[in-house]
Amino acid sequence: MTPDEIAALFTRADGQYLCARWGRPIVPVVFGVDDATLSVLKGAVEAVVTLAGHKMAETDPELGANLMVFFFRDWAELPEVPNLDRLVPDLGPLCARLAAAGANQYRIFRFDAEGAIKAAFVFLRMDENLASVSAETLALAQAVQTILLWSDTAFIGTSPLALAGGQVILRPEIAGVIRAAYHPVLPPVARDASHALRLSARIAAAQ
Repeated sequence: MTPDEIAALFTRADGQYLCARWGRPIVPVVFGVDDATLSVLKGAVEAVVTLAGHKMAETDPELGANLMVFFFRDWAELPEVPNLDRLVPDLGPLCARLAAAGANQYRIFRFDAEGAIKAAFVFLRMDENLASVSAETLALAQAVQTILLWSDTAFIGTSPLALAGGQVILRPEIAGVIRAAYHPVLPPVARDASHALRLSARIAAAQ
C-alpha cells in the first residue's frame, strides 16, 4: 500500500488523522451468544492480537473486561442492560438514533490519558444482513475493526477481509498495517499524517 492509501485508513471524514492502538492487554467478554459462537469470537480476537504482537489477559485491573461485545435483536434492549449506561454515556439517546438510522452495528472506544485505546464496546444488532454472515467472518471482522482506531470511512465499500481458497482471511495489506502500527518504535497514538509514511516504511522493512 502507498503512504496515501495507508493515510486514508486513519483520516476521518472531517479530515483529521488519528491512529491509536491498545495501550493495555485486551480482555474480551461477549454477551448474547452461545458457547460455540463465544469460542469463535474469542479465537478471532486472539488471532488478531497475536498478529499485532500485542497481548491478552484474564482481567483488566480497572474494568475487569475491556473489550465488550453485545449481540442482540433490537436497539431497545441495550438500555435495559444493568449498569451499561454507566460505561456508555447517553446510551438511551444513542440507541434511539441508531434504531432510527436502521444501523446494525456500532463501536465505541475509550482512551487513556495518552490517547491509547483502553476499552472498546461493540454492538451488533442481528438483522437479516448480519444473521446471514458466518460466525467466523463476523468475528474476524470485529476483531480487525477493534484492534486499531481506524477512520470512520476506512472500510466503507471495502471489507478488510477477503476470500482465499474458500476461506475468509484478513487481507494481507491490512494485516501488514496492523503489524506495523504495533511495532515498538512507533507511538501508540499519532495525529499527524506523516505517521502513514512511517507505517509504510515499517511495512516495507518487514517484507
